[in-house]
Amino acid sequence: MSVFNLSNFLSILRIPLAFVLIIDLTFYRALAIGLAMMTDGLDGYLARRFKMTSQVGAFLDPLTDKFFVFFAIGVFIFEGNLQIWQAISMLSRDIAIAIFGTYLTLKGNLQNFPFQSIWSGKVTTFIQFVVLLALTFHYSIPVYTFYSFIILGVLALFELYYIEKKLNYNPKN
Repeated sequence: MSVFNLSNFLSILRIPLAFVLIIDLTFYRALAIGLAMMTDGLDGYLARRFKMTSQVGAFLDPLTDKFFVFFAIGVFIFEGNLQIWQAISMLSRDIAIAIFGTYLTLKGNLQNFPFQSIWSGKVTTFIQFVVLLALTFHYSIPVYTFYSFIILGVLALFELYYIEKKLNYNPKN
């Protein structure tokens, strides 16, 4: 299986799309965010449908998602359209993943843990893209939206811990 396939190409497209957000024009930003959302859904569908899944793709997809979202958050913070606490809340899932990765490393189980998507991660990514669109159109975002990111971050931590316990593997001694 080649790592150069349509699914991985769609993932990689999110990197240049992020740079479009530097242009302070609503149309271009909305287009970039919309295309990023479409490529995020389409790359996974194509990978599964046409058996183009790979370890590279499993790593590349979430990496480019995070790059796009982190870059966009940085742009909106720089412009004063997003407060630091709101940005941190939007990244709660990523903080939870980092905490869980540290936990696995300390247990010696990081190499054994399968990279896979989790439902709380998918929901978080979708809401992040919606918030980015709302910021693009200068809509006011209710505070509970940012609290929901924190709740989803906590749920991601529990979901990952559950997966680890379900696998029921022991650290290598």
